[in-house]
Amino acid sequence: MAFTSDSSLTEPKSEAAFFYGLFLRGYPLQKIREDIDIPPEVLERWQRLALRDPWYRAMSARMLAYRKHVLAIFDSLIFREIVPPYRIQ
Repeated sequence: MAFTSDSSLTEPKSEAAFFYGLFLRGYPLQKIREDIDIPPEVLERWQRLALRDPWYRAMSARMLAYRKHVLAIFDSLIFREIVPPYRIQ
C-alpha cells in the first residue's frame, strides 16, 4: 500500500465542491452520495485488516472520518440549495 501523506487528506471542502459540481451538472444525488461514502463491504474489509495491523487501524479510521466529513459538507451544500431561505416579512 502506498504511503499517504498528511497533505492528501487536508481538503475535504474542495473534494465536496467537486462532487457538488457533478450534482449541478445533473449527476444523480444518490449515486454521488454512494461514491463519496465508503461501501459497507469495503468498511468490513478494512475492519478485518485493522485487527492485525495498528497502522492500518489508524489509517482506516482517518480515511473513514475524512469520507464522512466530505459527505457532511456535500450534504450541507445540497440542502442549502434545496431548502429555500427563510424570510421574515
